[in-house]
Amino acid sequence: MAKKGPIEFIRQVKSEGKKITWPTRQETTVSMIAVFIMVFISSIFLYFADQIIAYLISLVMGFGL
Repeated sequence: MAKKGPIEFIRQVKSEGKKITWPTRQETTVSMIAVFIMVFISSIFLYFADQIIAYLISLVMGFGL
């Protein structure tokens, strides 16, 4: 690939910048809600997994809860 000058680089950047499509407000809202739901589900799962692992370790170590 041949080297391009800085002016050609700026032209290409502008050209690529015009191709960007931003999500609509509705798409952003739906994606944000989906992320919040997945974070909530993941945090609940990790909390219970942590509690189970802590209980099992305490049984193995003989600390008994």
